[in-house]
Amino acid sequence: MLVSSLAHSAGNNLEAMRRLLLILVILITPYLAVAQNDDNKDWVRKGLHIPEVAVYGNRPIKEIGTQQTKFDTLALKENISLSMADVLTFNSAIFVKSYGRATLSTVAFRGTSPSHTQVSWNGMKINNPMLGMTDFSMIPSFFIDDASLLHGTSSVNETGGGLGGAVKLSTKPAQAKGFGLQYVQGVGSFKTFDEFLRLTYGNDHWQISTRAVYSSSPNDYKFRNHDKKINIYDEDMNIVDQYYPIERNRSGSYKDLHILQEAYYNTGKGDRLGLNAWYINSNRELAMLTVDHGDATDFDNRQREQTFRGVMSWDHVRSNWKLGAKAGYIYTWMAYDYKRDVGNGTMAHMTRSRSRINTFYGQVDGEYYIGNKWLFTANLSLHQHIVESEDKNIVRQDGNKAIVGYRKGRPELSGSLSAKWRPIDRFGLSLVIREEMFGREWTPIIPALFVDGVLSKKGNIIAKASVSRNFRFPTLNDLYFLPGGNPDLRKESGWTYDTGLSFAVGKEGIYSLTGSASWFESFIKDWIIWLPTPKGFFSPENIKDVHAYGIELKGDLNVALAKEWQLGLNGTFSWTPSINVGEPRTPADQSVGKQLPYIPELSSTVTGRLTWRSWSFLYKWCYYSERYTMSSNDNTLTGKLPPYFMSNISLEKGFTFKWADISIKGAVNNLFNEEYLSVLSRPMPGINFEIFLSITPHFK
Repeated sequence: MLVSSLAHSAGNNLEAMRRLLLILVILITPYLAVAQNDDNKDWVRKGLHIPEVAVYGNRPIKEIGTQQTKFDTLALKENISLSMADVLTFNSAIFVKSYGRATLSTVAFRGTSPSHTQVSWNGMKINNPMLGMTDFSMIPSFFIDDASLLHGTSSVNETGGGLGGAVKLSTKPAQAKGFGLQYVQGVGSFKTFDEFLRLTYGNDHWQISTRAVYSSSPNDYKFRNHDKKINIYDEDMNIVDQYYPIERNRSGSYKDLHILQEAYYNTGKGDRLGLNAWYINSNRELAMLTVDHGDATDFDNRQREQTFRGVMSWDHVRSNWKLGAKAGYIYTWMAYDYKRDVGNGTMAHMTRSRSRINTFYGQVDGEYYIGNKWLFTANLSLHQHIVESEDKNIVRQDGNKAIVGYRKGRPELSGSLSAKWRPIDRFGLSLVIREEMFGREWTPIIPALFVDGVLSKKGNIIAKASVSRNFRFPTLNDLYFLPGGNPDLRKESGWTYDTGLSFAVGKEGIYSLTGSASWFESFIKDWIIWLPTPKGFFSPENIKDVHAYGIELKGDLNVALAKEWQLGLNGTFSWTPSINVGEPRTPADQSVGKQLPYIPELSSTVTGRLTWRSWSFLYKWCYYSERYTMSSNDNTLTGKLPPYFMSNISLEKGFTFKWADISIKGAVNNLFNEEYLSVLSRPMPGINFEIFLSITPHFK
């Protein structure tokens, strides 16, 4: 029976692949007959240029000693259908924790937690003040033009609180001339539809852009449920065999709408004004767990969100100094409803949670250069959070409503000063001083020291080192959530040390090779963790001291193989033990000396791009080692998630006509049908397929 089930599943996958390939061939064939080689010259130029490797003297003084990963435009746009969670999964060594397809996805640096990662969009922090983390599944890569990771100590250059690191996301002017239009239609497995639209207008002064993304899917993919066993009986009702059943992802549908409006005005005299407004409307079901029993119609587990983010900016640039100011606002309404059939088809609310978050943001910053040897910077930012959160469905035994939630406001003030000095081209030194206030509590001075130096001009070998202190305040839920919040929590604190080497060699138009290796070590005190209490609910406590350390490797190779053939390879590797080194909480505490839950010790990614004329083939691979689900590192079926790897491929063909640019792309995700989980009892989809048609009309 098990063999039969496997064969049936494989047959379905193969049949689906045949259908999608047939559709792709039908779509491409007419264009192959019409398009000429000369028509594809513009497509050949896109993203395929091998640049000259920057020599040591061209290093930006602002980046002295920083450990940073930048994502080029190609890495973002070739993943147009994906969220930033997927982009980070396949292009970085940080851990992306996903609760399922199109559900909560968080990122964590260097063995820390998602709340230790600070995230900014156009300079404004977008971490949820209730939870302290950011859902990257709600950030379409189509909306991001620049993305970079600041590892460890480097995050202090941008903000405090990033004990693991920081993620910088931003948009930029389209640089359009006249009117522009791009429309992309995507169709995928599980009746998934993705639509992307961008309208642009530009002249010498104005750049205006409107982007929209709409995604929807029943999301009813099949998976093998390893948490259930089906017995096979003989005629005498004796168990003769067992197998894991194939089930569907039940009640996991989603509908997400994103709209981004941008407007930039450049005076041409060193001043630029900007406006960015981003609206999100999301309606997602939360799929049943693999351990859940019963029919999907017996449950209704749903999360809805409406979010608006807006930022206005002004930049005043002169030859040796710059002044900027920003103002922003975030409004988020979130609803979580859990209903269950209590009999006779009656659906009763078990949970009816509502949250409203208002955040007001302001920032001023400045830069001043003295020749090419000194750079001084100053920054002051304020985030004022006002949060209302409650469960409207809790009823006490006396019949009155219970208060489960809170209404609180908290200002977050952060200021920094820095001095960067490069006395000679081969040596640089940077000192950053930061101080922050959360509510009425100030941090001690947060220092960060960075140094780098060119060890060899041949190969552009650069050595870097840095050290910083950092703090993270408890989230609003940590402090005030009812029941369970702990207003006596201490802020987390830590010291981080970084050192590393990087190199760059190459010849323009022929090849380029860059790479880096970094060692880091972090000591974090008063780590906050939620623990069960005798009263039946969870409450946070400062119980852990954590020692995280490890190695990060990065490499990037681009080669012109032959005429019109080019190969690009980039890869990452991370080894990140993250150990609880605190004192045992109780005599039965088995967490000391163990790896922290849901932190893989090993992770790696590889991306390969092969291009010929207007054809592009992409291969993406990622790997995560085993993750423990318990602080005791129990080696059981539920105490440990097995390692997994993922392979995605895509093939794209571009065409250029007098009236439009057209591209057709086919993608296969989870090529080898890997059965895996990122979170316990939350299965991920097997092999699945996508086809995209992109049209960019030409306006004369």
